[in-house]
Amino acid sequence: MVSKVYALTFLRHGESVGNLENRFQGHADFPLTGTGRAQARLLAERWKAEGCLFDRVFSSPLARARETAEIICAALNAPLELDPDWMEINNGLIAGLNQEEAAQVARRPDFMTPYTRFGKTGESRWELYLRAGRAIQRLLDQPAGSYLVTAHGGILNMTMYAILGIPIQADFSGPRFMFHNTTFATFTYEPERHNWSMLHFDDRPHWKED
Repeated sequence: MVSKVYALTFLRHGESVGNLENRFQGHADFPLTGTGRAQARLLAERWKAEGCLFDRVFSSPLARARETAEIICAALNAPLELDPDWMEINNGLIAGLNQEEAAQVARRPDFMTPYTRFGKTGESRWELYLRAGRAIQRLLDQPAGSYLVTAHGGILNMTMYAILGIPIQADFSGPRFMFHNTTFATFTYEPERHNWSMLHFDDRPHWKED
């Protein structure tokens, strides 16, 4: 019997206005910059040239992720579904603020447990981890196939933790997975053996050199 295999690609959105202005984005709904749209087009062109196909694309509904996904879906003729579980962490009162503004509104505590809420009223890392697990579960409820997720750095970090079995530690101890704009991680998953394999991480040959 042929084993059923999932091919899962986890992509961070292109450069957003919030990235450019160095703001805490969270649920603040910043659009892509011109550079961000160009990054998405370059990736779409690369994947099209490689003959890459996705059975379905799942995206955070926030504009920076949704726009990235729409550009890719248009190039690859892939169906798009918005899923709020792939949204960035809710960072409460600091959403959309720069460093100076955030320090005045909700200064970061000297020590953060996995249960400390971001921006006083937002999610904790523990809640984000649980949301990532729920989103992965829904992916694997789909028939075996090739799927793309377009999301954000925070939720994608917790996705890596959930897949790789890394416990959440206090005060941001533990590994960080640096997803740059329009870079991605690719995994395969074989449910019959519960076997995860990472094939790519922070993949970016589509980036143009300065």
